[in-house]
Amino acid sequence: MKQITNTVLMVRPVSFRMNEQTAVNNYYQKVINSLTPETVQFKAVQEFDTFVEKLKNIGVNVIVVNDTKNTDTPDAIFPNNWISFHESGDVAIYPMFAENRRLERREDILDILEEQGFEITNVIDYTSGEDEQIYLEGTGSLLLDRENSKAYCALSPRADEDLFIEFCEDFEFTPVSFISNQTVNGKRLPIYHTNVMMCLAETFSVICLDSIDAKEDKKNVIKHLKEDKKEIITITEAQVNNFAGNMLQVLGANNQKYIVMSTSAYNCLTKQQINSIQKHCEILHSSLDTIEACGGGSARCMMAEVFLPKRG
Repeated sequence: MKQITNTVLMVRPVSFRMNEQTAVNNYYQKVINSLTPETVQFKAVQEFDTFVEKLKNIGVNVIVVNDTKNTDTPDAIFPNNWISFHESGDVAIYPMFAENRRLERREDILDILEEQGFEITNVIDYTSGEDEQIYLEGTGSLLLDRENSKAYCALSPRADEDLFIEFCEDFEFTPVSFISNQTVNGKRLPIYHTNVMMCLAETFSVICLDSIDAKEDKKNVIKHLKEDKKEIITITEAQVNNFAGNMLQVLGANNQKYIVMSTSAYNCLTKQQINSIQKHCEILHSSLDTIEACGGGSARCMMAEVFLPKRG
């Protein structure tokens, strides 16, 4: 199994704003009172388009789908939470915590991928979990080590343990679950998505070990990463707040590997951390300030990796 791909699906926003339904447990979202909704949308589109351009310039195949005006989907820019694509030709569809995020799921996106020559053999739908208020938000909740068949998951109101285990059984991953916390008003509360505090690349992992309070959990995560010979590059909770955990490794032209992040993530890294990452691959960063502030998500959340086989 490949760990990284050169194809990503991205959704261009039409009504981006801070989503009040997700703000209840995504503590990274902020209201920008100085900006009108129109300005927020305008800036988000500018950031999105610049980011897509940068990815294309390094040779990443970016499939851009426009969000629709028919639904109120302020978070459509983060498709990796509702869908994942696998080398087997399987597609997984996930149950979402926020009701308005459930409207992001679109059949036509599968048609678009098939039109591009990708093969879809099977759709595995976990969305019935919503009826019981149990959620698992795609590769926001699941960090997949596809090469070593392991899935890392920080359990939270958006990542149910039983559903995580079910996913691992269906896709034949070994589950590695833990609790990852952040300090909110002096309290330790679960981080809403695993991919905010951890990134899994081919030969390294960027991770905030300080967010894993339980010693046993921390030891177990380290054991699995070391077992698979991944260099562990640690980041602080302050760096997590700047989205330094929200990175994705992709493949550019001539099989060149890149780690992709926002400019705010890049700017908060130390020289040493940058050097550690650059031993493994190049860094690409793009400014996503408005998207990060209002959406509480960053570069990694905006890209749904496409691992589907090509026809013929």
